[in-house]
Order: sequence, then structure tokens, then C-alpha cells
Amino acid sequence: MKITEHEKWIRVALEEGRKGIGLTAPNPPVGAVVVKDGAELARGWHRRAGTPHAERDALSKISEYEARGATAYVTLEPCSTQGRTGACTEALIAAGVAKVVYGASDPNPSHVGGAVEILEAAGIEVVKGVLEEKCLELVRGFSMVQSEGRPWVIAKTAMSLDGRITRPPGEGQWLSGPLARQEVQRLRVEADAILTSGETVRRDDPALTLRGPGIPPGKMQPWRVVMTRQELLRKRYQLFEDEWKNRTLVFKNQLKYDILRTLANEHEVNTVLLETGGSLLGSFLDEGLIDEWVIYLTPMVTGGPTAAVGGEGSETLQERINLKNVRIHELGRDLCARGLVNRVYVKPLER
Repeated sequence: MKITEHEKWIRVALEEGRKGIGLTAPNPPVGAVVVKDGAELARGWHRRAGTPHAERDALSKISEYEARGATAYVTLEPCSTQGRTGACTEALIAAGVAKVVYGASDPNPSHVGGAVEILEAAGIEVVKGVLEEKCLELVRGFSMVQSEGRPWVIAKTAMSLDGRITRPPGEGQWLSGPLARQEVQRLRVEADAILTSGETVRRDDPALTLRGPGIPPGKMQPWRVVMTRQELLRKRYQLFEDEWKNRTLVFKNQLKYDILRTLANEHEVNTVLLETGGSLLGSFLDEGLIDEWVIYLTPMVTGGPTAAVGGEGSETLQERINLKNVRIHELGRDLCARGLVNRVYVKPLER
């Protein structure tokens, strides 16, 4: 299917915006491109909170003469209020652009639609909703905080073909191969916090750090969050002893939703990555607190009692859970399936 001119340039803006994934919390990642007479003038993206937003970043690369009469394509509705930086609507008006095309509306209920009113009052044509679903996916963490007061939650698990993570005592913790483990490091870049259980800490003593190539400059070590029912002897585990020990948080006997809200409100977390055993994953699933799944499937059959995902489960297949926008790819001998939870089909469990 042939794409429109607007779609073509919003795709370019999306390429820019994706550079900021995992870097911008509590702000959303946003991309922009300025076009005039069908030719690209400049691109921009938001690098981290407190730095220029995507529109200002792009406009800073061209002269006022070049910008006048141009079209600005942005993945997200331009901000219309003063924050750590000036409102982008003001910058667009001052630059003299003739048209603004954006993908997703501002998820903040108090700001949504504000840009349209301001820009149109200044004589700028506005087109909205271009590739809206793709643009919303880019800002899904920020949107979840705005709408539900909690971060977006990604569940990551690796399992055998029979859905198990059973390992003999003393054997290494990995089921998946090296390529899958490398990809997990890139997945951690997307997260502002990595959440695990006290049981996992006691059993595996994980580091939960960013390692290997491909870590973008400016990426801060994600918060390492431990949920536990019992005290942890901190001197025994590297989470409390390594160079990132000040990035470790422990929540004892607290509700999951309360923990998530605390991470959003007090620690500027938009996205949480669950890296934990099947019991805690299952309880997040039962409470409807998982928004996205990343599943690594390795070609072995282990048997045994340890399920990759536990919990109470559902009574019928129709009740739980359907994924959308699913992408499947190979990583050596392993497969990875990644998709978003389709909330239309999720029904609460009756207990």
C-alpha cells in the first residue's frame, strides 16, 4: 500500500524518536523532522529531560529563513506549556512554520489538544493522527504514567519448549543462548527500572547492570528494584555492594501497584522491566499489571516443577491474554516473541 507524504515524514520522525527510548524519563521520547518543498531540512530528537525537545532540536539546525513556510513533522503533539524548557508551540510559531503534522496527541489530560488551539490561532495549519498507533507505541511508558499513575511494565522471561525454567542445583542460571542474552542488555536500555524478587536475589545474586556494546551515551543505570517478604542480608549480594548500590531499591511487603506508583512519582520511572521467576511474574499477570511480553524460547525440554510463568491463571483460553503487534525473530538457536497486551480482550479473574 502506497504511503502518503505525511506518513513518509512521520516515519522519519519515528526513526529519530526511537533514539531516545530509555533515555528521556520522566519525559517521553519524541522525534521531529522539518521539511520544505518536499525536501528535508533538519531532524531532531529529545535526548533527556532538561534538554531541548525534538522540535527545538531540529529547528536549532536551520536558519530562521529556512524554517519560514516549512512543515514540522512530530511524533507527539508539541508541548504547549513551560517546563524545564520553553513550550514547543512558541518555538514553532517564532520559526514561522506554515504547517505542523503530528502523530499522537499529548497523553497528559490537562494538555491534550492545547497545541492545536495555540498553533491554529497563530495561523499555522495543523494535521493530527498520522500513524497514530505507531507514535503512541513510542510513548507508551509516558502515557501509562499519565493515564494510570504507574509505569509501563515489560515482562521478560526465557523458557524451554515445555514452558519450564527448571535447572539442576548448582547449574548456571541461563537457559537461552549468548545472542539472546546480548539482546536482553539492549532491552534493559529501554527500561528506567528493573524489578526482581528477593527469591531471585538469594538464588542467583544478579547484577542487573548494563553491559556489553550498544549502551547509548547518557544512559543511566536503571533502578534495581527488589520486592521481598523477608529481610535480605545485604552484604551477601552485589546489588548492595557494587558501584551502583545507590541505584538499588528494596520494597518489603508492599503491594505491587503501590510500588509501581512510587517508582513513577518519586523516581521518574516510565518503564519497568520484570526480570524474575515465574511466581512473581504470574502474580503480576493475575493482577493485570503486565503491559508487554518479551519471551525467549530455547529448543530444549527440561520438565520439572519450575514454570516460567506461575500465578492462578485463567479458566478459559478466551479470558487471557492476547497480544498485538507481535514480532518474532531468531537469535541463534532461540526464538524471541515480543508483543503488547491487547487490553480489549483482558478480563479480570473471578476468585
